[in-house]
Amino acid sequence: MSHNRIHGFFASVVVAAVALLPFAGTAFAGAQDYRFEAVQPHVKSGKDREIAVRLIHVPSGKPIPNAVIFQTRLDMSPNGMADMAAKVKPLTSDEPGIYRFQAEFGMAGGWAFNLAAKVPGETETVRGKVVITATK
Repeated sequence: MSHNRIHGFFASVVVAAVALLPFAGTAFAGAQDYRFEAVQPHVKSGKDREIAVRLIHVPSGKPIPNAVIFQTRLDMSPNGMADMAAKVKPLTSDEPGIYRFQAEFGMAGGWAFNLAAKVPGETETVRGKVVITATK
């Protein structure tokens, strides 16, 4: 390939990249545009405790309904006891953007609730962690 052809090729690539810059922040929104929040960050320790999380679209501040939460893990990793995990059972919710669960908080302390969800219209998996404090 001649020097002029190589130069022309790279110039075309640079022009195309510069043309896409205005879309970099908007056209390719992703999983980082969402976060989970605890509706109530405190719960009493014990069996069959209900916890609820809200899934928020960060740029708009609006709750996201109809997400499919397909993975959860509740453990005491905030207290250095990641091996102490609790079973989580999904519950129904009548509030858009609020996702409810039932779990057993075997002891008081900090509990990390890790979630993974598919959001309608997003190709990436949305992952998040909410810290919940169980009290006596």
